[in-house]
Amino acid sequence: MPMGRGKIEIKRIENPTSRQVTFSKRRGGLLKKANELAVLCDAQVGVVIFSSSGKMFEFCSPPALSMRHLIDRYQRVTSTRFEEIDNQQHIFCEITRMKSENDKLQASMRQYTGEDLTSLTMNDLNQLEQQLEFAVDKVRARKHQLLTQQLDNLRRKEHILEDQNNHLSRMISENQAVEHAAMDQKVGDMAMLDHFGHFYGDDASRTLLQLSPQLHAFRLQPTQPNLQDPSLHGYGLQLW
Repeated sequence: MPMGRGKIEIKRIENPTSRQVTFSKRRGGLLKKANELAVLCDAQVGVVIFSSSGKMFEFCSPPALSMRHLIDRYQRVTSTRFEEIDNQQHIFCEITRMKSENDKLQASMRQYTGEDLTSLTMNDLNQLEQQLEFAVDKVRARKHQLLTQQLDNLRRKEHILEDQNNHLSRMISENQAVEHAAMDQKVGDMAMLDHFGHFYGDDASRTLLQLSPQLHAFRLQPTQPNLQDPSLHGYGLQLW
């Protein structure tokens, strides 16, 4: 006895690949059932489907010419009026085009991040790989350019600091040379003062020592014979 098909729990499918496969199968089944309903029952059926990525799918059964005609009939029957705009058909086409572009951009973004690759062929994957490699090369080139600029800035700062260091070293050396010269001059002046002080001190002592006996040895001898001291004969000193 064949086993019956088990029940499927109706909830969101977490796996993106399984979700995409299920969407494609059930979308086809829904559109097929809508076509069968239109043919078997002579009904006008319109179906509009938007995928999770925003892509639109639609079905319109004959004799309606387009989905727009079905929407106009719906508005007439239900007395529903959307905002009156002169060029509604143009706006509708523009919205459709923008949605399509948005779908393509979102799909491309997911592919660039490595998601939703199941629908790509081998050629598509090769092109995507080349585009990613080209983008990586551009990113690396920009990164290398920034690193080179930073390295050049650091080298310029290094040269500036080196020049400042050399300038400060020269100033310190010059100040030390001036201080040493001043110190040597001061020591030389003190040595000279000491030398002349000893010289003048010894000479004055010798002069005093030489003159001190003569101060007592010489006496004045009057010119008058009766005033002359007999003990001072021979020194030749006379008052005139």
